[in-house]
Amino acid sequence: MNGRVLGIELRRSAAPWPGVLVLAGSLAVFCLIDGIWWRGTAGWTAQWTSMALWTRSLLGFWWPLVVGLGAVYGLRDSRSRMTELLSTTPRPAWRRAALPAGAMAVSLVAGFGLLVLVGGVQVGLGATSYLPLGWLPISLVAALSLVAGALLGMGVARALPSVLTPPGLAVFFLAMTGALLRQNNEGLQPSGHGSNRLGLLSPTTVEPREMLLTLSGSVHLGQTLWLLGLLATGFALLVAVSRRARLLAVVPVLAGAALAMLILPAAPRDTYVVDRAAASPVCDGPVCVTEANRSRLPELASSGREALRVLHEVLGDQAPTSVREDTTLRVLGGERLLAADMVLVDFDERQLATATGKDLTRALIAQGLAPNCGGNNDREGGGSGDVALQSIAASWALHDPRIQPLEQKGSDSYSVKLWADAEAAWTKLTALPPAEQRTRIAEVRAAALSCAHYQRLAVLTGEESR
Repeated sequence: MNGRVLGIELRRSAAPWPGVLVLAGSLAVFCLIDGIWWRGTAGWTAQWTSMALWTRSLLGFWWPLVVGLGAVYGLRDSRSRMTELLSTTPRPAWRRAALPAGAMAVSLVAGFGLLVLVGGVQVGLGATSYLPLGWLPISLVAALSLVAGALLGMGVARALPSVLTPPGLAVFFLAMTGALLRQNNEGLQPSGHGSNRLGLLSPTTVEPREMLLTLSGSVHLGQTLWLLGLLATGFALLVAVSRRARLLAVVPVLAGAALAMLILPAAPRDTYVVDRAAASPVCDGPVCVTEANRSRLPELASSGREALRVLHEVLGDQAPTSVREDTTLRVLGGERLLAADMVLVDFDERQLATATGKDLTRALIAQGLAPNCGGNNDREGGGSGDVALQSIAASWALHDPRIQPLEQKGSDSYSVKLWADAEAAWTKLTALPPAEQRTRIAEVRAAALSCAHYQRLAVLTGEESR
């Protein structure tokens, strides 16, 4: 097979359409829908690893569809009633099969590669300066899965030339992908209890929500062996001319699955691992961020020092002495591990995501005086009560004449009542002697650090026992 013949195949056959569908469909999802993939430090254009994981997460749709389209392409000879004629030619069967298989592979690799290129350009033009190599295996395995799925569809359609083969394969792989993903979805990123190896036979990844997590090397190796076996079986079915050859064609996929079962991690916690290079600390005095967020250090260092100064004025020796980016992994909705001697920074928090200058300083002071135990971000929501309490604490520390909300106030009945209670608490607090005010703020901070589950505005007003 030379380049000229391959070019003719690409121009005159349906081979390019699966690649076009993967590219156009993925870009339509990412660019035309304002989804969670545009937000946070794990957005699809925020970091290289996140970009690779987001593009691969769409395989839950594209992989079954590509298998079905491969089957449609594999029916070409039977639809044109040329199977018997081609079988009488002296040209080897593998050479005849290599042309459509190569055209399909080129189309899918080009389509998915252009999708990764679009995402990579946006990541490169963004704020991140961290360029890992760990994202490459994630995307390479995704491209391999598309090619393997298409060739399997072509091979099965050649062995079972029926109009029902393409939709049957697509539905089967869609159901299988969904079942495998559900089997371990509860436990991925970063804890779980379900079976893991079977779930990892699907090339689909769950949507990333932790910037520091990446797939482990054993996942890459195990999935590669499984997909190579799938690809070999598809090509063997494509060239098989006898029943015995078709039966033997199943051997590669069984061997690949057996090897994958030995290599893939059994525990969900071993599937996604921390990228240690990305998580390594980069510090400017008492302020530290991760290597992945190095570009945010200059702004954070300036605001962090000012926040620590203010906190020392109001808390004395009990004040935190450092500002650290939070790198502790936790389940979605789980509590953060707080520490009295540091201000934890999570750039996914609404107050910190885009804050700069004085707004960033105010947010850091609020985290130092009344840190929130749960997340306050687009994925987990967040407690409005924490925001109201933090707004009071920061305004008190900065000697504001009235409460300066850290976030825009809501207009629903709950928010209206909450901020009315906050105003009442502010009035009671500021009416107290300065020493008593400091005592109340210290009590609020202690309650926040312990993640005590009760009304903290009542702690501020001394009514917590009611």
